[in-house]
Amino acid sequence: MKLRHLILLIAACMALAPCMAQTTRCQTIAHRGEWRSEGSAQNSRTSLQRAMDLGIFGSEIDIWLTRDDHIMVNHDDKYQGVSLQDASFAQCKRLRLGNGERMPQLKHLLRILKRSKSPTRLIVEVKPHRDPMRSRRCAAMAVNEIRRRGLEDRVMYISFSIEACLTIHAMAPEADVAYLEGDRTPTSLNHMGINGIDYHFSKFQAHPEWVGEAHRLGMNVNTWTVDKPEDIRAMKALGVDYITTNEPARCEELIR
Repeated sequence: MKLRHLILLIAACMALAPCMAQTTRCQTIAHRGEWRSEGSAQNSRTSLQRAMDLGIFGSEIDIWLTRDDHIMVNHDDKYQGVSLQDASFAQCKRLRLGNGERMPQLKHLLRILKRSKSPTRLIVEVKPHRDPMRSRRCAAMAVNEIRRRGLEDRVMYISFSIEACLTIHAMAPEADVAYLEGDRTPTSLNHMGINGIDYHFSKFQAHPEWVGEAHRLGMNVNTWTVDKPEDIRAMKALGVDYITTNEPARCEELIR
């Protein structure tokens, strides 16, 4: 009888193993860095450093190209009335974030990443510019800057702009690139050479089969922006690889 019970237990563990392996892959990405604590701000030097201090998988930033080709870091196109893609660098460098820091350029955050021994990666979102060619140029300049600093293995790319994603893939075929819009199947993106999907969690609620489809194709699966504990647990149970959240410390605790 004891042998029979042991055999049944082993069989049950083997059946559960694929599900367990899939859910334990899940890792945390801080949305715009760890910005909700006192003294921090979205897309700031401080928010990146605090995300790295948590030791989580990634910290996400957003980049725009000024009209004179400087890469600024901010979520929205407009900040304090200044449209980043229409403004000059001289206008943008005077802008200050909510914690008093000057708005950073991409190179400032790459310096912090380069100096750090943290395992945290930088997740670079190329924002969709009005002119798709500017999205492509922003992506190309970001790839070159990251390559120049020898940080290719510490950076991942995401974008709502398919043009930006394709530019990155063409320049850096080994880079991790994920599409954000949620209007394409994993298979269609895989045929383009894009190796990741990064969709709002509501897309995966509507199409849970996309997670398995992406994994069968060898693609990464990220989801955004997941803050409620019940949604974090649901996305982990679904088997996503990464969860992007405004609550990185809480998310890390839940998915552990």
